[in-house]
Amino acid sequence: MKILHIDSGIFVEQSVSRKISRDIVTHLTAQQPAEVVHRDVVLNPIPHLDAETLLATENPLSDELIAELQAADVLVIGAPMYNFTIPTQLKAWLDRVLKAGVTFKYTEQGPEGLLKGKTAYIASGRGGIYSKGDAAALDHQESYLRNALAFIGITDVHVVRAEGVNLGDEPRQQALAAAEEAVAEL
Repeated sequence: MKILHIDSGIFVEQSVSRKISRDIVTHLTAQQPAEVVHRDVVLNPIPHLDAETLLATENPLSDELIAELQAADVLVIGAPMYNFTIPTQLKAWLDRVLKAGVTFKYTEQGPEGLLKGKTAYIASGRGGIYSKGDAAALDHQESYLRNALAFIGITDVHVVRAEGVNLGDEPRQQALAAAEEAVAEL
């Protein structure tokens, strides 16, 4: 098994999403030996997409990122919510790997993902509660990731979430405990 582990939490040492993503990788590799490729898009940032990059016929960085994704059986994404969506560092990675003719293609029936048969785990960290109630309409993090992954053919997506971590010590501990339980059940 090959695992591509992506981290995008900007608070490297205190990041909830990084802790959860590490826990997921540890859990998966304890069940089955695996080769793990770790890409930290904060400590090793990917330049944001620009017109020159998008139109370039050759792009070694994009090719490398796509090759990592294509080779992976499992994708583990540490994705915190910042201002209702994913970090820009993670968006920069997605902008490089969502590539027409390579990871998806356009057909008469609409776009078709070309990376079928992969499993993804999203390690979601959120300061508030966005999975229910009025704030659910503001979730452009998990919903965006699910849709972006489905667009390239990855539809077996599991979310391990710790939310409400900025609502006080007790809610934080409850959220982390719930995430630990969810990882154990994978």
